[in-house]
Amino acid sequence: KMGPRFETKRLFSTRSDRVKCVDVHETEPWFLASLYSGHVYIYNYETQNVVKSFEVLENTPVRAAKFVCRKQWIVCGCDDYSLRVYSYNTLEKIKQVEAHQDYIRAIAVHPTQPYVLSSSDDSTIKLWDWEKGWQNIRVFEGHTNYVMQIVINPKDPNTFASAALDKTIKIWNFGSETANFTLEGHEKGVNCIDYFKGSDKPYLVSGSDDYTAKVWDYSSKRCVQTLEGHSHNLSAVLFHPDLPIIITGSEDNSIKIWHSTTYQLENSLNYGMERCWAMVARHGTNLVILGFDDGSVVTKIGREEPPVSMDNNGKVIWARQSEIQTASLKGIPDMVDGEPVLAKPRDLESTQIYPQKLSHSPNGRFVALCGDGEYIIYTAMGWRNTSFGNALDFVWSADSKEFAISEAGGRICVVETKEKARKE
Repeated sequence: KMGPRFETKRLFSTRSDRVKCVDVHETEPWFLASLYSGHVYIYNYETQNVVKSFEVLENTPVRAAKFVCRKQWIVCGCDDYSLRVYSYNTLEKIKQVEAHQDYIRAIAVHPTQPYVLSSSDDSTIKLWDWEKGWQNIRVFEGHTNYVMQIVINPKDPNTFASAALDKTIKIWNFGSETANFTLEGHEKGVNCIDYFKGSDKPYLVSGSDDYTAKVWDYSSKRCVQTLEGHSHNLSAVLFHPDLPIIITGSEDNSIKIWHSTTYQLENSLNYGMERCWAMVARHGTNLVILGFDDGSVVTKIGREEPPVSMDNNGKVIWARQSEIQTASLKGIPDMVDGEPVLAKPRDLESTQIYPQKLSHSPNGRFVALCGDGEYIIYTAMGWRNTSFGNALDFVWSADSKEFAISEAGGRICVVETKEKARKE
């Protein structure tokens, strides 16, 4: 039987003063935590050691901090209204800029341009160019209250989104000082936002003081789903870059994991570290870093081992998230039991479901995928979809002529593979 789709395992936790921001390094196994106390810590989550730490300003919250990996910097936003830039190798302070007229809430680093965005309680967003000596090259105005978070669109890095306590989300273009449009629907201030990283949906998620998260289609400018379940303000939201989940963190001390297609609540977690304030995922892994009142947690979500099946001729099919790949082990010389095998994988397709189970029929002619409450059967040779339906679990009969599925409510159905006739 299939286990929980998005089970979690705590890999590392560390106690500290209140964490206001976390970020993860692109290549090193590091994450940073900026603290309410004025300190920044860099941790190695593999060795579970502190790599570096420094004080930005004594007893002055550092609400925002980001790696700039290509420059080996950390950029910090502090409650003295200044941006500071440090080398994370030497901890030398490279630059300090008087950036805003109130607290700095968020920082975003452009993926390719020499740009940093900052947002503030002064209701503005500012664009800084480090190749021009950290000159402020644009001010984005339009919000009427604290701008709590800014996120650059990973699919269109010429645009970014902002969340503010004026109850709105605004979408901006780097070339214009006024917003392209505004998304309205939250009943109270909006604290956090994140973009969906996949290619198929123009979505973002927001979290609010109205205790809800909302999923927005920024192409049609409408709310497509409201996620209800928290009992206090939402302070952090995340579309996971590799798993089909949305993660929300709240001042109710809980972390909730939602399916990003069905929007069902998959898991609810409490790490006993009080309120959650920040979260980030490491792309290419199933790691999530969480920041709380009492410290930081690195957790692993879902299985690392992909669902896999092999037929009698050595043809292997497996799933990496929703990407299906295949390879043949036939003819590979000198295979040793238990040792890794070098095979050449080939992409088959990207599925609409997140497979938890993958199974060849005993005769090798079909392959079944099961996950997200659905099953799909393909021909093994041409990878042609032959049937699909709702199922929580799936098993083939010994002669491949039938398969059984379990459905919601405990009902078991037997289906004939060819005719698809159903027996209760």
